[in-house]
Amino acid sequence: MHLAKRLLPLLLLVAAACTRGNSGSPTCGIALLAGPGLITSQQSNARAVLTDPPRGIPDSLPALVIQQKNDRGAVIAGRDAEGKISMQFRGPSFPSRGYGLLVVDDTSQRAMGVMILDQEEPLNHPAIGTIIGGGTTLNLYGVRVDWVSVNNPRCPLFGGPASQTT
Repeated sequence: MHLAKRLLPLLLLVAAACTRGNSGSPTCGIALLAGPGLITSQQSNARAVLTDPPRGIPDSLPALVIQQKNDRGAVIAGRDAEGKISMQFRGPSFPSRGYGLLVVDDTSQRAMGVMILDQEEPLNHPAIGTIIGGGTTLNLYGVRVDWVSVNNPRCPLFGGPASQTT
């Protein structure tokens, strides 16, 4: 009985994720759960962590808010007076705490999107900017990932390709 109580939240999360992807397939649901976990795990790899804002950030990027219920949105990107990234979130929900994580493909060095996580900020990592949603400002961190291994092209993590730099 205890095992069933522990597995119920996970099963509900998988069921909810399966309805969000391409055609509501189980593969897309699993990809929506696994992709963000693989990306955030890269924060423990010092070589993958961005210490400075990357060049060539598009004016707009897709965003994925990871809370109890995942939502998609977009961010409008710019630079502040210090050259750090400043992003404005546009979407249905924004957490009152947490952080933003800029996801960069380690092969092309292209920004793929931003994950907004409702959890504790990473320790000992430099913020490369901020992301604002409503009246809340969160720190923005960055990480390089092997995009091909964390994104299923049939169920894109950010809902489609990133915008081109203008």
